[in-house]
Amino acid sequence: MAEKKQALLVFSKPPIPGMVKTRLTVKHGGFLTDEQAAEFFRRSLYDVCEASMHALIELQRANDALVEADPTADKITYDFFVSTTPAKNVELMKETFDAIGPWPMEIHYLTDAGATFDDHFDDAFKQIFDLGYEHIVSVGGDIPTMPKSHITQAFQWLDYFQSLGTPGFVQAPCQECGTSLVGFSYNTPINHQGVYYNLDGKPALDAYMEKTEAANIPTAYFSPVADIDEKTDLAHAISCMNAIKQAAKYQNELFVPQRVLDWVNIMGIRVSTPPNDEHDPRQYIDE
Repeated sequence: MAEKKQALLVFSKPPIPGMVKTRLTVKHGGFLTDEQAAEFFRRSLYDVCEASMHALIELQRANDALVEADPTADKITYDFFVSTTPAKNVELMKETFDAIGPWPMEIHYLTDAGATFDDHFDDAFKQIFDLGYEHIVSVGGDIPTMPKSHITQAFQWLDYFQSLGTPGFVQAPCQECGTSLVGFSYNTPINHQGVYYNLDGKPALDAYMEKTEAANIPTAYFSPVADIDEKTDLAHAISCMNAIKQAAKYQNELFVPQRVLDWVNIMGIRVSTPPNDEHDPRQYIDE
């Protein structure tokens, strides 16, 4: 039996007004104040982190049961990390989480550094891998509709690729050619350089795929999950969250981002579209 550690990583800024979700604010074409945008992000961060922890707990229980049934099976420990920058923001992040604690899992805090976002991503991954972790799956704090199943399946696929002797890469796109989930193993021959910071306009998802193809890295793909930057993103997310809440009555595995939904109701936000007065052109075919 081998003992292994695997990590879920959330990159986040503290929910400080004027520092987060600025494209949702009036000054940048949105409809929220700085304080309202920060409160939205705080609630989204909470929901994403709780959903992620629930996924890790489910994975942990499954592995514990496997080891109990088969003592020769690998024993895996799943841990939860939050990375922020600069170092002074770590205490703010702790205060943010402690404000509504306790949490279902212990939160491990990191400070990431670098000249570009690619550098920050690589730095955080390296710190965790240097602690002896086998896989890292990373999600953003502004994706309250992230399914738990994406997270559990991401770790399962990384386990599968590793069992074949070909360490792999997992990803779920966002709505703008970027990614909402990214993960790989300590020995996957890949990094984040040239992905988010490049001067030739290459989308992040395409940059990752070029890297995996060039190095012959096996990949797993999960359905796109939208992050929330613009007001149209928020409208889309609200409709999806309302649908998730209804479906969760029957699909017990769904996580309802209730904190964000409560904020939507407090704010009195309603999603609407222009009236559709276009006739169905099939009527002419029918005739």
